[in-house]
Amino acid sequence: MIESEAIENVWFATRYQNLSPAAEEQLSLASLAYADDVKAEMHLVLAKAIAPNNPVVHVGAYRYYFYKGRLPEALKVAVTCLILVAAELRLPARWQNVTPNHADFCSDEPALRFYLFVLKAYAYLLLRQNRLAEGILAAEKLLELDPGNKVGGKVLLDVLERICKDDYDD
Repeated sequence: MIESEAIENVWFATRYQNLSPAAEEQLSLASLAYADDVKAEMHLVLAKAIAPNNPVVHVGAYRYYFYKGRLPEALKVAVTCLILVAAELRLPARWQNVTPNHADFCSDEPALRFYLFVLKAYAYLLLRQNRLAEGILAAEKLLELDPGNKVGGKVLLDVLERICKDDYDD
């Protein structure tokens, strides 16, 4: 597990190294202004304007919205990340159209693993927002692409199964 995390961190670190100092400064200012929503979001918008296609900027926005409990906004950022990474990997833009034939998702290729982690986050956010049908489809797609469950997507379906069982038992 630690080795695969290190691989993903290398891929992400490369994107971080490509981040302009101005965008990095805006992300830092957003972090410092975390308690002030207006100020923090202004810095996130500026970072995105400076580096619109850098995943580091989008991950920063995702984390901000996620930890603020603003799941609909975090979901929008996850969608953007899926589209950006799909374009880099030359995958279909819609995750629903991605199949195991498009890439070797079982490999440890960092960009592919990042794509799977973003899909997991996307499925999780759908489930947290009670969009169960969509969340199940996304989680099932994740397991289709990652049948060895390397990114831990099966836990999402296991939780759903328990919820459904509890609902049925009541």
